[in-house]
Amino acid sequence: MADYQLPPWQFETGHQMEVAEVGELSYLYFPAFRAYPKLRHGFSTRQGGVSEDYLGTMNFSFDRGDDPEHVRENYRRMAAALGVSYDSLTVAKQTHTTNIREITMAERGAGVRFPRPYDNVDGIMTNVPDITLVTYHADCLPLYLYDPAHQAVALLHAGWRGTVDRIAFCGLEKMQEAYGTRPSNVIAGIGPGISAACYETSEAVRIQFAATFPERDIEKIFTAPHIGEDGARHWQLDLALANRLLLEHAGVQEIFDSGVCTYRNAKRLFSHRAQGPKRGLNAAFIGIADAASPRPGAVR
Repeated sequence: MADYQLPPWQFETGHQMEVAEVGELSYLYFPAFRAYPKLRHGFSTRQGGVSEDYLGTMNFSFDRGDDPEHVRENYRRMAAALGVSYDSLTVAKQTHTTNIREITMAERGAGVRFPRPYDNVDGIMTNVPDITLVTYHADCLPLYLYDPAHQAVALLHAGWRGTVDRIAFCGLEKMQEAYGTRPSNVIAGIGPGISAACYETSEAVRIQFAATFPERDIEKIFTAPHIGEDGARHWQLDLALANRLLLEHAGVQEIFDSGVCTYRNAKRLFSHRAQGPKRGLNAAFIGIADAASPRPGAVR
């Protein structure tokens, strides 16, 4: 998957993520987050790993039929590019819940170096340096949360189910309980996911959102009603906007939107809607560096 074989990136207007390149590996990052020297973060692409065929080349899941050694090597390469240690990588166990788990040193490395001692966890958080949080994605959004006042981070998996159940609220509440986080101090990033133009949903999904979102928000996040192939009414769902509104309602003031659609960039990112179940998984990363951590890799 050399770069010359790939189409150009398709960024949305006003996108706030850029591409970093470290040798053949590339990843996405928020330039605004680089203002915080201790913060490490990124979102993987399909470029620069060792996975093969439909998993090529940068798959981060051990459950997609990949060679486990290939997955571990992908993690090693990504860790080096981000300026974090391989041993620090700690992965959620996602099942579309709103369960948030605090990660301690005892769980550092879970999901990569040893089996996870937890299940049904779609958000992870920590205030321990040299723990790098990881979530998997292939259209669902990652939500990055950073509290510079308390040096705490969280990473949330926000598909439509997690969004309708307001996982953004849940993550902020857990950070407040554990670390004293104030939403007004939080720096938030909405990572790559499927865009509204590419995300058709049913009337049933809209009804579920209407039970937890105010009507004024429903009118913004569900657009372009039309009759689908099944003869029923369908809508385009703006998942990124839905999560932005949740964050704003919670009191978060600094919110950065990647402006990167996984579906439109399916040659560079994994997308369930574009590729179906036979595909790998992208990964989101965030953590607080310790004194020995190097700086992240080169930026284009």
